[in-house]
Amino acid sequence: MVYGREDRIVARLHIGGWVRREGWENFDILPAPHVDHIGDFRDLSAFPDGVLEAIYASHVLEHVGFRDVVPALKEWLRVLAPYGIVMISVPNLEVLCRHFSDPRLTDSERSYLMQVMFGSQADKYDFHHTGFYPDLLAGMLALAGFTEIQQVQNFGIFSDSSEHTFHGVPISLNVTARKPGSSVEKIK
Repeated sequence: MVYGREDRIVARLHIGGWVRREGWENFDILPAPHVDHIGDFRDLSAFPDGVLEAIYASHVLEHVGFRDVVPALKEWLRVLAPYGIVMISVPNLEVLCRHFSDPRLTDSERSYLMQVMFGSQADKYDFHHTGFYPDLLAGMLALAGFTEIQQVQNFGIFSDSSEHTFHGVPISLNVTARKPGSSVEKIK
C-alpha cells in the first residue's frame, strides 16, 4: 500500500491511465478529471520506497529518450514493494517495421503505423523517442533490477493500446516483470 494524495491508500498505479478502475490510481503528465497524480513518470518522489504492489504503463515508456529508460525503470522499481509487478506495453518496433515494409500497404495504413512508431504528435508530450523490441526491453528491465521478465499476449486489465492489432497481428510488446523479493510474502 502507498501513501497517496490526501493521505489515501493507493496500491496500484496506472501511469498514463485514461479511465478510472477500482483499486487503481492514474498518474499522468497532464491534468485531467481522471488523473489522480500529475507529474513526469521518471520522478515518482511523491511516493515512498517499496509501497506499490503494481504499476501498469501502456504506451508511455517510449515517450522518453533512450538514456532515460533505465533510470525511469529504476524509479518504478524503487516504489514497488518486494515482489511487486510492473506491466509495460510499448509499440513493438520489430513488428511495426515488418508491417511498414509491406509494399501492399495503403498510404493511410503507413500513416497509422508511423503514428504508432513516432507518436501522433497531438501535443508536446506525444512524441516517441525510443523504439523497443523484445530483447531491448528485457535487457533494460534487467539493468534496472527487475526479475521474472516475461512477454505476455495481454494483461486483461484495461482496454487500451496494449491490445491493438494491425491486420490481425498484435503491434504492442507486452511485458511483465517483478521486483526481487525479501522476507515478505509474494504478491500474486
